[in-house]
Amino acid sequence: MKSINEIVKNKPWLGWLMFFATMFVVFLLGLLASSIMERSAEAQFAYTPLVKFDSSEPRNEVWGQNFPREYQSYYRTADTTFKSEYNGNVMIDELEEDPKLVVLWAGYGFSKDYNQGRGHYYAIEDIRNTLRTGAPMNGEASAMPNTCWTCKSPDVPRMMKEMGIAEFYKGSWEQLGDQIINPIGCADCHDAETMNLRISRPALVEAYERTGKDITKASHQEMRSLVCAQCHVEYYFNKKKIEGVPYLTFPWDNGMSCEKIEEYYDKIEFSDWTHQISKAPMIKAQHPDYEVYLTGVHADRGVSCADCHMPYKSEGGQKFTDHHIQSPLNNVANSCQVCHREETTKLIENVYERQRKNRENQIVLEELLVRAHVEAGKAWELGASEEQMKPILMDIRHAQWRWDYAVAGHGGSFHAPLETSRIFSTGIKIAQDARIKLSRLLASYNFNQEVPYPDIASKNKAQEYIGLDVKKLKADKQEFLKTVVPEWLEKAKKRESTYQVKNI
Repeated sequence: MKSINEIVKNKPWLGWLMFFATMFVVFLLGLLASSIMERSAEAQFAYTPLVKFDSSEPRNEVWGQNFPREYQSYYRTADTTFKSEYNGNVMIDELEEDPKLVVLWAGYGFSKDYNQGRGHYYAIEDIRNTLRTGAPMNGEASAMPNTCWTCKSPDVPRMMKEMGIAEFYKGSWEQLGDQIINPIGCADCHDAETMNLRISRPALVEAYERTGKDITKASHQEMRSLVCAQCHVEYYFNKKKIEGVPYLTFPWDNGMSCEKIEEYYDKIEFSDWTHQISKAPMIKAQHPDYEVYLTGVHADRGVSCADCHMPYKSEGGQKFTDHHIQSPLNNVANSCQVCHREETTKLIENVYERQRKNRENQIVLEELLVRAHVEAGKAWELGASEEQMKPILMDIRHAQWRWDYAVAGHGGSFHAPLETSRIFSTGIKIAQDARIKLSRLLASYNFNQEVPYPDIASKNKAQEYIGLDVKKLKADKQEFLKTVVPEWLEKAKKRESTYQVKNI
């Protein structure tokens, strides 16, 4: 075999080729080494804080100076362009989409106004704008308590620290309007010193304590769901814990299933309102996302809320949690396809199929409930007694609780499709039982014909049917937004100008 020198001597051009090839390889290795060193340095210094701020700092933009990637991704919750087959982050007038809801909530604030929630960025704006909080002006108080601010802002932990928990809950909604101005963000879930996930709302800690659990023992993966469970849960205002205070409470003492929570409410004889038509003592489900999620296959496999709604992403040498909290259907590659190998269209269609099937039962149950309320109203009109109506009203209460529990969080048909379907089916049975009892009662008063179904083909017609003056409510709200809210913002601006933020 000839040596390299002999080969090069006979073919000089081959020597030059080997020289340039060697130089090219050395150049590539240099680029790789440089990139590794750059990414290593970036990873080492990425979280070096630039500013120092108080542990109660509520302003997300201040936190964003130390954590620009997380803040920039969080800011994308302002985007409202994604609309799935059911919801998304587009604001949808749910009462317009489904006017039956107006009758189901007759006598309660949700019959005035109920919109599909947008991203966390809009938490404060949306609670100010909703007709449910009213138009508190000229000394007139809102019908809603201060407790309604609890899940809306990182100003809440700050105010609870300053005022005390019970004092924060006490009073009407407008009293803290100039204090609660920053939308849901960093301080709601993170410790300012360590950046560890933390529980900032006492109701979750208190619920754990009442059931004999220590939330400080939760793993990091569990915390990636529990920080969401501070707000995405069923809750009620307990007015018996401290006199004069609507104390935020999670009804988990008997268990976390639909029936166990219902049992809890029945035992303490709690109701959110008395239905305007049927006079049934009603329970309004809030958004039991966490409770329903726990009954699904993803929770059983140890998948957290953040895994799907805030999946990890990488930029340069950094791996971090994407704080663009959104529907996984708008981010299938980073959420679903980390585990599932199916095509994007197939995964989305699987979700829609489950939603459509549950939607069928939802619609059936809603119509049964509307008819039950109207028929109960007719029974009262004919002279039925409270003793005669009591078992019927309890059936209506239980059936509507199941409907509301299944739909209030919007994600139940994905988080736990089988459990959601089961809840709808039991609600349908109970609603039918109520109507059978009503038909017998009506017959005893010689009323043997069908009670007319109301004309509720639109939101306006449904609201007219229950006697709501929505035009006045909207006019008052616009005046409130025009005159009161700017005063709140001006006061808040002056206060926040005194907060200490130091460069490091």
